[in-house]
Amino acid sequence: MADVLAFTLRRAGFDVLAVYDGGAAAAAWQHAHPHLIILDLNLPHLDGMGLCRIIRSQSDVPIIMLTVRSGDADVVQGLEAGADDYVVKPFSPSQLVARVRAVLRRTDTALLPVELAAGDLRLDRARNEVHRLGLSPVRLTPLETRLLEMLMLHAGQTMTTDALLNAVWAAEGGDRAMLKQLVYRLRSKIEPDPARPTQIETIPGIGYAFVVR
Repeated sequence: MADVLAFTLRRAGFDVLAVYDGGAAAAAWQHAHPHLIILDLNLPHLDGMGLCRIIRSQSDVPIIMLTVRSGDADVVQGLEAGADDYVVKPFSPSQLVARVRAVLRRTDTALLPVELAAGDLRLDRARNEVHRLGLSPVRLTPLETRLLEMLMLHAGQTMTTDALLNAVWAAEGGDRAMLKQLVYRLRSKIEPDPARPTQIETIPGIGYAFVVR
């Protein structure tokens, strides 16, 4: 299966290093410094769950876990071990390619500068703070930072609800009610009048847009 997936990913334009047991995977990760790791849960010598914990204790590299187990407890265990996504067998190679691209899109923000600016608003991603000229910094939660980051990166554009859910919660899973509450909390911190928002606009039936003032 590793060879089939490697072939599929190479055809999709990725550089792939394939290994066949947990020990070799640990060594390959330390030497190759990949942008993303795909781990089978049932690797010999060192299983995927144990290897995931080891890697995650030392690195934020994205990890996709492959497994035949679909129970909630197994999914939760994989996510708690540090996996960014979880694919249950059987699956098509093209499905995995799509998941790889989605995870890489979500984690591309790690390559962004520490600070983002739009209009008179400045977001310090490292400190989870938002700054506005003449006002004291406002502390944000990590989720609020992630939401504002995505909105500022697409300032002047409408971001769909699904795109924001995927960007903010990723594999952990969020829903529309959670997003609505998060937008409410963020507006209360950055809008001069949260009851009449002018910075984060609701686009009915579609999503939200960040308006540069």
